[in-house]
This record gives sequence, structure tokens and C-alpha cells, in this order.
Amino acid sequence: MIDICNTCGLNKELCVCEIIAKEEQRIKIKTVKRKFGKLMTVIEGINEKEIDIKDVTKQLKSKLACGGTTKKGVIELQGNHAQKARIELIKLGFKQETITTG
Repeated sequence: MIDICNTCGLNKELCVCEIIAKEEQRIKIKTVKRKFGKLMTVIEGINEKEIDIKDVTKQLKSKLACGGTTKKGVIELQGNHAQKARIELIKLGFKQETITTG
């Protein structure tokens, strides 16, 4: 049986909903100082309902060779990876203009 997307009505293999959702996100990347002076990169603004945020976290952790987690729709990566995370998000299909670092 063929799986059909509820949103766009296309076959799941041809579905473009996630690609369109990636282009509409407003992502903010910032570096935060945590306990004992450790730096953490925080990525906010990815909609959990439209994009598989756990998969994005997994790919970022793999590419940046760091630890991290997803909490309440926010990706937290260990270390200062703001610029590298921005580049990797662009490679994953997010629009460059919608990603801000600060």
C-alpha cells in the first residue's frame, strides 16, 4: 500500500513538505556560558511539528563531533560551534537568509 502525505497529498517518497518547512524557519544561533565556564551553542526557532528536530540534532552532533541534546524545541550543543553549526544547517537545506548568529 502506498503511503500518502496528509499535508500535500503526494506519495511519502515524493513529499516536499519538510523541504518547504526548512525554507520558512527563522533560526537563531547563540553561544551561552554555562556552569564552570563551559560554552554551549543554542539553536532556537526550528518548528518541531514540521521538521524532525531529533534527526537534525543527530546530524549536527555527528558533523561537529560534539555532544548535545534537544530540549523543548531547542538544540543544545556542547562547545562554541555557532559558525560551524550555521554552515551545517545550510547544508541540511535551511535557507542562509533565515539563520542569524549572535
